[in-house]
Amino acid sequence: MSPITAEIQALKDAHRKTWASGDYARIAELVTEVGERLVERDLHAGLARALAAGGEQLGGEVRGNDLSASAGGGDRGVAGTRGHVQYVRARLHAGEWLTADAEDLPFEDERFDYVLSSLGVQFVPRHEVVSSELVRVCRTGGTIVLGNWAADGYIGRFWTIMGPYLPPPPDYASPPAAWGRSEHVVQLFADYPVDLTSERYALDFEADSAEVFIDTLADYYGPLLQARNKLTPTGRWEALRDELIALSNEMNAAGDGHFRAPSEYLVTLARKPT
Repeated sequence: MSPITAEIQALKDAHRKTWASGDYARIAELVTEVGERLVERDLHAGLARALAAGGEQLGGEVRGNDLSASAGGGDRGVAGTRGHVQYVRARLHAGEWLTADAEDLPFEDERFDYVLSSLGVQFVPRHEVVSSELVRVCRTGGTIVLGNWAADGYIGRFWTIMGPYLPPPPDYASPPAAWGRSEHVVQLFADYPVDLTSERYALDFEADSAEVFIDTLADYYGPLLQARNKLTPTGRWEALRDELIALSNEMNAAGDGHFRAPSEYLVTLARKPT
């Protein structure tokens, strides 16, 4: 194993432990809408057309991939894709969840008609590698559908605030928020035979207050939980918590004393023309 390969593997192992440290099934319940939006945007329509042409039961397969089998399990999928999994499984053969590396997918070329990621590929270190893998496993005439937090939205700004409190990423790792900028996505797919379109949507995060929301994330959301664990002994956790609460209050759209922050996400479709 080369030094850079060993370094990349160590980073991925750290990511795996971070996501597994929380209770991502609890967090996934907050973002299921993103997975459902991906289905509504393209997959649902494609299956509906196929069903109309060929009957009520389609032959095919559904594969779900996650970096860590302990990061939530079951039909949760990567960041709350429960909606599209249930729909597809209702129409196709029973699916299967795999624990695998998105930079090295365990599938042959042009395996799938639809390749979806709901808030997943953002966290793969090397964006150029995962984009190549997505194109590779998608059939000619197929579609890649991605949902990623917008860089300038609530979660994108949330990550920006967290950045200075955490160790800097290695030079070869791209920031997760970059997937939420359309110009970055265009650059990633520029050398591949795909037609790109993108749209922005938003979902609401809600709680009794901004403080309650941030404390809930600190209990269940692996990256923030780990940040709290590492920063508390140095006395820096309260500073980060205060900044995140301030951002949340700034973006609070509720007018009744509660907390409701719209968080924008980018839905990208990459079609491989026939």
